[in-house]
Amino acid sequence: MPVLNRIAAYAEEMKGWRRHLHQHPELAFDCVNTAAWIEARLAEIGVDEIHPGIAKTGIVAIINGTGPGPTIGLRADMDALPIEELTGAVHASKVPGKMHACGHDGHVTMLLGAAKYLAETRKFSGKVALLFQPAEEDGGGGQVMVQEGVMDRFGIAQVYGIHNAPNVPFGQFLTTPGALMASVDTAFVYLTGKGGHGATPHECVDPVVAVVGMVQAIQTIIPRNIYALDEAVVSVTQIHTGTASNIIPEEAMFCATIRCFKPDVRHLLKKRFYEIVEGHAAAYGVKARIDYDWGYPATINHAENAAFAAEVAREISGPDLVNADSVREMGSEDFSYMLEARPGAYLFLGTGPGAGLHHAAYDFNDEAAPVGASFFARLVERAQPLA
Repeated sequence: MPVLNRIAAYAEEMKGWRRHLHQHPELAFDCVNTAAWIEARLAEIGVDEIHPGIAKTGIVAIINGTGPGPTIGLRADMDALPIEELTGAVHASKVPGKMHACGHDGHVTMLLGAAKYLAETRKFSGKVALLFQPAEEDGGGGQVMVQEGVMDRFGIAQVYGIHNAPNVPFGQFLTTPGALMASVDTAFVYLTGKGGHGATPHECVDPVVAVVGMVQAIQTIIPRNIYALDEAVVSVTQIHTGTASNIIPEEAMFCATIRCFKPDVRHLLKKRFYEIVEGHAAAYGVKARIDYDWGYPATINHAENAAFAAEVAREISGPDLVNADSVREMGSEDFSYMLEARPGAYLFLGTGPGAGLHHAAYDFNDEAAPVGASFFARLVERAQPLA
């Protein structure tokens, strides 16, 4: 594994960084202490500019290369999840009910490792913009950073990101041109009927049978409305109603996660969802209110940038550990907003066996941080070589 020698020398320091972050998780946009800690490390590293307070607690840091040239953006998300940690690690979360269960502590560490190397060596032209982003898990911090103008303000020409992938062979990079991850929308449906005694259903308008009918009908959207080769998912994930065995409730609710890759499919899924809920509401005599959260768009890699990123990854991990035509997945990512704003690519980096993402026993593999940092560093040197 040809990790850059200089970055290999940082391995213990990077482990310390990552484990500190793991012990002090923060959620969504409330990454105040995380951001302050990152700023302190950036100052120690010797970056040229630090711009805090972007998307509330996000940071953009600039490293100047040797000579003029464009600016390349490298992004790391830094928020955690509302999960009680079960790893039992000595560096486990010190914050009850919060943990880095998705490896964003590792992502920050990778980017800081690359930053330290790039600030020391400066073997590139132009500039590097380090994008430390809050609220990937909840809130769309990537969208907010784009809306606040980071791409134009810092002249970013292209942008790249990495996500760790447990249970993928260690050091393997996965990416693909075009759609890599799905869009995600969330629908909340609230039904109101007429409650009463379970012994006299004829005097009631039962929202329970209505919600059952709606959920069953929603499962027909994909097999009967979506072309079989256009992957999509509609999963009902919650149903809430009732308080006792002999009471027909007044209200019921359910929610669903809705995912796909194409904009036209996304609009069709929403259209059919509304038609089914509204039609069944009329049939069952209940009132229905739908809150449809139009969420993150699909993460779509630009073909040329994905091919270039895969080429750099082969330099780091070797050709046998790079899949440049990997299977796309139904997870979602707000890096999608950055890829809508600028050309770029997103990759997964295998971290070997372990608990899966968003699991209470998950812990980032510290050995992967120098690999990701080496990829970021070589990406910059290859994209913006010295004249």
